[in-house]
Amino acid sequence: MINILSLFTLAALWGGSFLFVRIAANPLGPAVLIETRVAFAALTLLVVSFFLKKSLQFTSNLKHFFILGLFNSALPFLLFAYSAQVLNVSTLAILNSSAPIWGAIIGAVWTRTWLTKEVVFGLVLGMIGVSVLVGWEAINVGDEAIIPMIAALMGAFSYGIATNYAKNAPSVEPFNNAHGSMWASVILVLPLVPFIPVRETISSDIMLSVFALGAVCTGLAYLLYFRLINELGASSALSVTFLIPAFGILWGYLFLGETVGINAIIGTILVVTGTMFVTGFYRKLLPRKLM
Repeated sequence: MINILSLFTLAALWGGSFLFVRIAANPLGPAVLIETRVAFAALTLLVVSFFLKKSLQFTSNLKHFFILGLFNSALPFLLFAYSAQVLNVSTLAILNSSAPIWGAIIGAVWTRTWLTKEVVFGLVLGMIGVSVLVGWEAINVGDEAIIPMIAALMGAFSYGIATNYAKNAPSVEPFNNAHGSMWASVILVLPLVPFIPVRETISSDIMLSVFALGAVCTGLAYLLYFRLINELGASSALSVTFLIPAFGILWGYLFLGETVGINAIIGTILVVTGTMFVTGFYRKLLPRKLM
């Protein structure tokens, strides 16, 4: 029961991250927003590391942390922040949930293995779901929504790269992976800040959103995620992916007054179902005698 509650808490936090990105992306600009986000996350994990008495050994795994920081944090965070200037919270959350689908495609190319029928079926469902979202947003928002949606998909694609890299990466403790990659992200994003400055006066609401995004939805959420991996296993912890779009839609509706269109519902169902087939998670939902 506690693990289920933790799973829903994590989904709520990661779904909430798109709400805070949406609030702060336009006034701060993508670079300042993400630099602040990863800095708050890194500082939060630094404080936690003192309490847990964990040594990071950053220089010993420098290349690893920078690769992980680039593809698992800096690049996707920037791409989603750019997209959030135009797209609503629910669309961002749904496009983010396509990450396991991209991961399967990248993994097949990476290892030069054929995809199973179930995975291909899941990929097709996911692509249809994304197409529903892209087409509807293009109609509602206009052509200016196309590039942000492609950017968000590339953010999810980046997560797919990070997932496949992590499978063959040096053996580093999960907490240190999160901690080290955040500091690497701070360094990677910093050079962009002078070129994409703050656009508006920073209000207390915006600062609160950025703090919640970095410290809570990124730093503390990582801790919760890695605890779930230890207690439930990686495949079970992955089920949080299927809950994030629901929370993204809910937070957008409650706090920003975003409408929940039929396209969001259809897109969510198709992308999440496709992801279940791609990851093999659907087998856990079947009675044992049917498997």
